[in-house]
Amino acid sequence: MNHQKSNLLIAAVAAILMAGVAGGRQTEPQFKYAGGTENLPEQCAGLLEMGADAMVFRCATYSIAIPYASLALMQYRPDVSRRVQKLKLKWKVRPEPGGGKKNRYFTVVYGENGGQHAMVLEVQPPVMRPYLAEIEMRSGRRVEVKGYESYE
Repeated sequence: MNHQKSNLLIAAVAAILMAGVAGGRQTEPQFKYAGGTENLPEQCAGLLEMGADAMVFRCATYSIAIPYASLALMQYRPDVSRRVQKLKLKWKVRPEPGGGKKNRYFTVVYGENGGQHAMVLEVQPPVMRPYLAEIEMRSGRRVEVKGYESYE
């Protein structure tokens, strides 16, 4: 396959993925703010939008914009990892202890104004699945996903 055809194939796959994610955004909020270093109300339900340079979580009258360039770590797990818990973060809302076999916490650690920040969103696997590919594609970074689970 030549270079031009492979670029067209990649662009087509990306368009399909983004259309699927964008289509999912038209429904009711499926992400909840479960914890982090920002001044958002706990369990504030909202949407995760994937922009050209940043991902934005919007709930009620609040929003958090996280530039892809500032990302340090992204995880999707049943809990908040010990690695994140050991960071010296100034939590405004502490996430509840998780557990079990079902992934439900999307944790993002990022740098802003010279400090480390975190956002933990609670989201079910069928909702998160299409976002994983788009987040990795746009950010150029891998989301660490714990274990294998069925998304059916």
